[in-house]
Order: sequence, then C-alpha cells, then structure tokens
Amino acid sequence: MAESGKPAAHGRVCVVVMGPSGVGKTTIARMLAERLGWTFAEADEFHPKANIEKMSAGIPLDDDDRAPWLALIRDWIGDEALHGRDTVVTCSALKRRYRDVLREAVAHVRFLALAAEPALIEARLASRTGHYMPASLLASQFAALEPLEDDEDGVAVDVGPPPEAIVRDALAALGIADAARSPVVAKTASRT
Repeated sequence: MAESGKPAAHGRVCVVVMGPSGVGKTTIARMLAERLGWTFAEADEFHPKANIEKMSAGIPLDDDDRAPWLALIRDWIGDEALHGRDTVVTCSALKRRYRDVLREAVAHVRFLALAAEPALIEARLASRTGHYMPASLLASQFAALEPLEDDEDGVAVDVGPPPEAIVRDALAALGIADAARSPVVAKTASRT
C-alpha cells in the first residue's frame, strides 16, 4: 500500500529529494535517477510563472501559492506510476502538510531529506548563478522546515560529503538496490 492508504500503482516508487534551496536536491536527484534508471523531474519546472516572479522578487511563497504546485507534482508522480515508471523528483517539501499532498499520489512515495547547516547552504547559494531563488529567502526556508516524522517513509542524509557518497548513503539508508549492475539512462520528465 502507498503511504496514503491507496495501493501503489504496480508497486512503483517515487523518491522525493527534499530540503531547503541550495542543499543539492537537483544534483543528488539526478544522480539517483541515473544510477537507478528511474525517471527524473525537477519540481521547480512545475511552478507557475506567478510563483517564479514572486520568488525572484524575494517574496516567500505562501501555502496558497504552493497548493497548485504540489498538486501538479503529486499528479505527475501518479501518472508516471500508472505508466509503470519509478521516479525521483526534487521538491523542497518543507512542511509535513506539503509532504502529505505528495503522499496522495498513487505510488509508494518516499522522502530523502538532505540535511545541512544553514551557514553551508548560505555559502553555496552565494556562489550559485542562474537560479531565481535568492539567498535572502534561505532563512524563511529553514524556519519553515519540519523534519520527517516517524510515520513518514524517509531518511535524512548529511550533504557534507561529496555527491557520490551522499547517493551511496541515501541508497543504503532507503534500502533501495543499486541498479548500477544494469545501467539505464534516466529519462527526464516532461509536463506536456
């Protein structure tokens, strides 16, 4: 059964790589998807234009802004599962209620929380270019972050080590077999 009590579509799994901006969600999620041969999606690509404009202006999103975004991600997870595909998706998923929306998908939704000290992430964001999320919103993300609870299917992994070690540790902690024995190129999701 999926976490929400719904049957997982054909036993399909989705790993949601979560955490505040700058923890390395995209890097780790892409590496996991490639290593497992699963379909990858970047949750930022599901944001409507209004959300991107708001964040670009340094204004944090509120729950009303996030609701349709989370529903789109949830629906994508379910659609992929119904088509027989396991997935890896990035999503900040900072609050329990956001994760509960994602767990409504018809798939076994699991969480990989990337954990780091705010100072490390602040330094990373200061050197990042080409992203609409300004470093000024980092404090609001850490303030909103609710750690995984015991009844949520997921693990937390420290982002201090190199990415390859983080992926190895994540796979071990999640108990997911490494598909490196028969590599398959990860497919990137399309919203259309």
